[in-house]
Amino acid sequence: MNRVRAGAFRCKRAMRVVGAGVVLVAAAGAAPRADAARVPIASGDSIASATLIPARATLPPKAGLWFINSLVGRSGKLRAFFVSPSHPSIGVDALQELFGDSALDRPGIYTVHDSAVSQPLSFISLVPFAAKQKGRIGAYWLGTWPHERHASRDSMYADPDGFIEVTPENEDTWVSEHFRLRDFLTHDQEDVWPKYLALNAKLVDKLELVIADLNEHGVRVDHLTIMSGFRTPEYNKRGVGTRGGRARDSRHQYGDAADVFVDNNESGRMDDLNHDGRVNMRDARIIRDAVDRVEAEHPDLVGGVGLYHANRQHGPFVHIDTRGERVRWGAR
Repeated sequence: MNRVRAGAFRCKRAMRVVGAGVVLVAAAGAAPRADAARVPIASGDSIASATLIPARATLPPKAGLWFINSLVGRSGKLRAFFVSPSHPSIGVDALQELFGDSALDRPGIYTVHDSAVSQPLSFISLVPFAAKQKGRIGAYWLGTWPHERHASRDSMYADPDGFIEVTPENEDTWVSEHFRLRDFLTHDQEDVWPKYLALNAKLVDKLELVIADLNEHGVRVDHLTIMSGFRTPEYNKRGVGTRGGRARDSRHQYGDAADVFVDNNESGRMDDLNHDGRVNMRDARIIRDAVDRVEAEHPDLVGGVGLYHANRQHGPFVHIDTRGERVRWGAR
């Protein structure tokens, strides 16, 4: 998650275009401008209101701005901002300004709708990690994180800040231009709702940048399938110790890893990206090369890339994560 201090941006920088010419701001100590557009915001079963100030509006002089500069990410395609009460950030201030002080204590999805933006922008208030008791939140079984009982000295393996509560009603919420919440859910407990999801915005941003890079290099990507996103520790451990299985400390458990492949026709298999008439590791390497270029341009998104051969269950795919250090593995 990108964290930015409240008031860290001056007015000039704050006037950044989001979507089709709209910026989302809340002016500290100043009432909303009378000419600002008032738009409805769906918050669970209630309707709240936020102020969308047109990009050309004159902002109050010397106003302290809580501008969600990092909402759209490096890619410009993020559509959700994850807010955790345990990590104060600009998102906390904006959420409370727009929806009231109690919003931080009411986990859920707070969505801003505007006709100028192709997809809604959402603040997602996380369920605290401490809500997990004896491996569960409600009926949903999560398990125990690898270093939950004995904290790791490496912050990379710290327990997640919290979880997104996902329901049948909100699972289609867009977190970016190409991805919804449901794309990242663990593939188990199909009939148990609500489900709980750990998701790092850096991962979503990186995936969007990879899509953009591939398109820029002549590889058309309309649909990037997430074969495996978040895995609860309970689900992950089922594959630990098996041949070619999962790592005990898999990044998937931390919400910053995804196994992906390009599947424009949504056949369930990798497309022939190099048009050689075959689908194999050469196609996976094309995705890896895109990740390399993205990481070179955005070092803060560096992480692991693994290449995996096809088998009877799936075609070739690529693991991508944002662990904070460069790691490569898999077929050459």
